[in-house]
Amino acid sequence: MGRLIARRPVVRITPTGDRSRPDSIAVEEPLELRVDGKPLAVTMRTPGHDVELAHGFLHTEGVIGSVDDIRDARYCDSRDDEGRNTYNVLDLGLAPDLPPPVTGVERNFYTTSSCGVCGKASLDAVRTKTRFSPADDDVQVQYDVLAGLPDALRTRQQVFDRTGGLHAAGLFTSEGDLLVVREDVGRHNAVDKVVGWALLNDHIPARGLILIVSGRTSFELAQKAVMAGIPVLGAVSAPSSLAIDLAAESGLTLAGFIRNGSMNLYSRPDRITTPAPERQQVGS
Repeated sequence: MGRLIARRPVVRITPTGDRSRPDSIAVEEPLELRVDGKPLAVTMRTPGHDVELAHGFLHTEGVIGSVDDIRDARYCDSRDDEGRNTYNVLDLGLAPDLPPPVTGVERNFYTTSSCGVCGKASLDAVRTKTRFSPADDDVQVQYDVLAGLPDALRTRQQVFDRTGGLHAAGLFTSEGDLLVVREDVGRHNAVDKVVGWALLNDHIPARGLILIVSGRTSFELAQKAVMAGIPVLGAVSAPSSLAIDLAAESGLTLAGFIRNGSMNLYSRPDRITTPAPERQQVGS
């Protein structure tokens, strides 16, 4: 697992007494993203899949539209106190004909792992126009397929199994086949890594695909799905009011509380086939 997991001492208290032991902890480190040498954003993330994270971030912010918009990606020389490269600064070079990010995209300050929207100049700056609207995607998803995807995602959360401290995002086909799963301390980072993978593997626009997230659905996660052209977004927990509004405006199917065979559909329910009602037996 490399830098994904750290070991820390912990005192565990139980009804039978307390004891000290080492515990597995999810690693959180800063990543500074630069574009053509200019700092653009600092986010706290779980190390790993940083190039995917950077591609996904730039795509969902509307800076790039295809993998060809990135000329190269390289780690800068950033040393810790012991002289080791931390691999916490990543510089992406844009294609020569691509304009630099607009001022409203810049995050030249600390962004927490729990919220990628915090610090935006205004809400209008977040409502980025997508190049790949999901509104006209006519994908149909069987109810039982969608109902089973959170469990399918959970079984592939390897780092969560050891630490209990990571969010996850997974991209599935409409038949329920898993394409990719990514974990991170930040839910928006996990989605950016998935979108970055999709961009690098020719799945953008993500027509006919389903994005499943392990927690709640915030406005930003809904926006990232819309920016990638993903038609269906599902979560095991609740969406925010703004996420529902954006989904309705954008033609995104938004499902929440996908648990124990049931779910809430907040927008575009026409894409999800509903189970046939059970017929009541009439007594003789």
